[in-house]
Amino acid sequence: MNAYLSAHRASILWFAAMAHRLSGIGLAAFLPLHFLALGLALRGEAALEGFLRWSDMGVVKLAESGLVFLLVVHLLGGLRLLLVENFSWRSGQSKLAAGAAALAGLVAFLFLIRVL
Repeated sequence: MNAYLSAHRASILWFAAMAHRLSGIGLAAFLPLHFLALGLALRGEAALEGFLRWSDMGVVKLAESGLVFLLVVHLLGGLRLLLVENFSWRSGQSKLAAGAAALAGLVAFLFLIRVL
């Protein structure tokens, strides 16, 4: 591939945009499991209780912290897009994108510590 055409991919803002898209896909992939839990709640207390016991496993708690990470990344990416579209370009946007990634990691880590 031509180096000129792929030079933009070295920018942290390109990675921020890609993280926003991928986090949206990850959240969409989670929705069927969420709807399953809601459906089990409608079927009765015993069905929901079995699902909640399964969700108390450590690997599920780890996956939940990954979900929180995806939520924070998607939220902050959406806020970044709103700022880019509605305000003038600022030179510090790369630093803000890196800070948003660090904040998302910190929130997910704190959630993981809280649930374990």
